[in-house]
Amino acid sequence: MTPGGGSGPMKDCEYSQISTHSSSSPMESPHKKKKSVPKRKWEVFPGRNKFFCNGRIMMARQTGVFYLTLVLILVTSGLFFAFDCPYLSEKITPAIPAIGGILFFFVMGTLLRTSFSDPGVLPRATPDEAADLERQIDIANGSSSGGYRPPPRTKEVIINGQTVKLKYCFTCKIFRPPRASHCSLCDNCVERFDHHCPWVGNCVGKRNYRFFYMFILSLSFLTVFIFAFVITHVILRSQQTGFLNALKDSPASVLEAVVCFFSVWSIVGLSGFHTYLISSNQTTNEDIKGSWSNKRGKENYNPYSYGNIFTNCCAALCGPLSPSLIDRRGFIQPDTPQLAGPSNGITMYGATQSQSNMAAATPLLQSEPSITSEELPLPGKTSISGPCATLTLGQPTPPSSMPNLTSDTGLTDMIPLKEEHEGHQFLTPEEAPSPPGVLPSGSPITHSHTMHVLSLASQDSLHEDSVRGLVKLSSV
Repeated sequence: MTPGGGSGPMKDCEYSQISTHSSSSPMESPHKKKKSVPKRKWEVFPGRNKFFCNGRIMMARQTGVFYLTLVLILVTSGLFFAFDCPYLSEKITPAIPAIGGILFFFVMGTLLRTSFSDPGVLPRATPDEAADLERQIDIANGSSSGGYRPPPRTKEVIINGQTVKLKYCFTCKIFRPPRASHCSLCDNCVERFDHHCPWVGNCVGKRNYRFFYMFILSLSFLTVFIFAFVITHVILRSQQTGFLNALKDSPASVLEAVVCFFSVWSIVGLSGFHTYLISSNQTTNEDIKGSWSNKRGKENYNPYSYGNIFTNCCAALCGPLSPSLIDRRGFIQPDTPQLAGPSNGITMYGATQSQSNMAAATPLLQSEPSITSEELPLPGKTSISGPCATLTLGQPTPPSSMPNLTSDTGLTDMIPLKEEHEGHQFLTPEEAPSPPGVLPSGSPITHSHTMHVLSLASQDSLHEDSVRGLVKLSSV
């Protein structure tokens, strides 16, 4: 080869990088072939709900009436902004379309927030939790023998001096918290359950009640606002061209007036009813059942009321929003068995348990004298050697390479006894041979200066293991 030459056969040589992550590796190929994509919890949710946007939107399964609500609000407001607002802003004030727009966006925001959120669904019990609860119920009922017992129904707790019964849900396998109930349409237990509203396409509970109340309250103002200014628009036009000509010039106003007239009564009445519930800190479910009385002196007084209308309103509308308990966007953890590797960090291919045990006790089974230092005696035992050193073990051999310790020839070759130890069968650590295939023959392991001295706890365990190993060898 010519020095510094760029010509010749060296010019045609190309070097390629060797891939260390080959697919034929015996340790990696079984794990890389099957890669299961973890599922999110909303994909296997047991309730009757629909999810959109990767679990961010949660609604009931029956959403037909919700779409009708959207169409009525969008069509009525759109006609008002398209046909009435131009005339009203010119004849009266431009603030009319501005106020109408603010009300419209507030109504749509609270509606979507109520419809797309978790109302406060309680997670169902896992099989282990359900079995543990059944055991507790059996012990409480005194029927742990497995005989017939009546189904568990209630538990009693005391809240503000009032006894409240907690009902057992056979679907969710839990005792419902106070004020919770099971929705038959969504098939979920909802915390502080108010009612299932088909107009918003969701249950109304602890986490979305304030948005539902703000929706119906703002919708009442928007409906009254549109109805009042539609009538104003028709009156102003009829003063100029007559009533019939005014209806012909603005037919959209007639449709808006009819829709608002028939809907304003129900919406305003619903807003007033929920204002009463908030002021007394009750739910629709409790009011329909007649669970509590508003008078504090009666026996069935409401234990959740603060006794003040202002405080009750602040607690319902301004309190902290509790987090969702179902974690619908979380991943499901697969129950896959994990392969436990060797504790000493050495990969053993085909090694048996006896070989690994012998390899763990190898630092004491040396064929040459160990490093001399101060002896660390064990409490109540006689120290047989000095501190042990950590050795670099070689790759263990298959079980077939192990010698037959039961044969007389192998035993006499492996365990040479000295004359001064003829009276007993114990060997010193200096005389004990190394297991074949574990330590390379002829390697100066005892004279290496890079050994790490073990800790006191490690020395004690290794001393004890070595004594047990020597006793076993002598008993053979």
